[in-house]
Amino acid sequence: MSNETASEAVTLPKPLAEMADDVLRTADAREKTALSRRYAALWQEARKNGQTPDIGTASPPDSPARPTEPPLLDPRDVPRRKPGTPEGRIAILHAVAHIELNAVDLHWDIIARFGHVKMPIGFYDDWVKSADEESKHFNLMADCLEAQGSHYGALPAHAGMWRAAEDTAEDLMGRLAVVPMVLEARGLDVTPGMIKIFKQAKDTKAIEALEVIYAEEVGHVAYGSKWFHFLCGRHDLDPKDVFHDLVLKYFHSTLRPPFNEEKRAEAGIPPDFYWPLADEMHKN
Repeated sequence: MSNETASEAVTLPKPLAEMADDVLRTADAREKTALSRRYAALWQEARKNGQTPDIGTASPPDSPARPTEPPLLDPRDVPRRKPGTPEGRIAILHAVAHIELNAVDLHWDIIARFGHVKMPIGFYDDWVKSADEESKHFNLMADCLEAQGSHYGALPAHAGMWRAAEDTAEDLMGRLAVVPMVLEARGLDVTPGMIKIFKQAKDTKAIEALEVIYAEEVGHVAYGSKWFHFLCGRHDLDPKDVFHDLVLKYFHSTLRPPFNEEKRAEAGIPPDFYWPLADEMHKN
């Protein structure tokens, strides 16, 4: 190795799976996202320099560390607020911030929990990038809340988001099917409506933040679809049939239209993946 190459080498503090575990065990939301972004930057710098850092393995917690606020309630118990009011718009921003913070942990968890599954280095590149972007998204929402005189933790949030992670803790294909391809794909369906609410309120800061989130979430759904199809190919399985089976097994809510078919297709999820599930769940 030349001196020039050696000087460019990036030394990571520990294997990637252990860095992921560090993020999961950080409770404070701003500290969690700051550590997430710092670790992501180190990984991305190393990869840019042509390095293939050690992935390693970890023993992540069953649930990530969380701040003392907000209180986490059953989704049915979270108060509803009218979106056309200032209080309603704060509630939307708070709900999105909560989703984004969970997404930070979900993307690091897939690295920490499934480090033992042999995957191409691009798998880790994609989920580090996703975790970094989700950290940015949380901070954008937290900044919007503070601009409105509120903060993350000021309102109750629902406790159901981590259930998908718990249910798929030993099933990488199930995790990919339910988290990016169902939960995050749902974000593509509902975000345009949220942007419209803030446009009516002429809240430029929130509009810009939500538009960043909307654009980048397509990539996160696409990563889920890409690696789900990769694993189906590895095991010679039909992706559509497996997707239907896994969603019915692990997803404990219902898929309801309207669907953002254009953005879902852009992310690699065709209508015959989700419409049959929506129809079957509706019948039941």
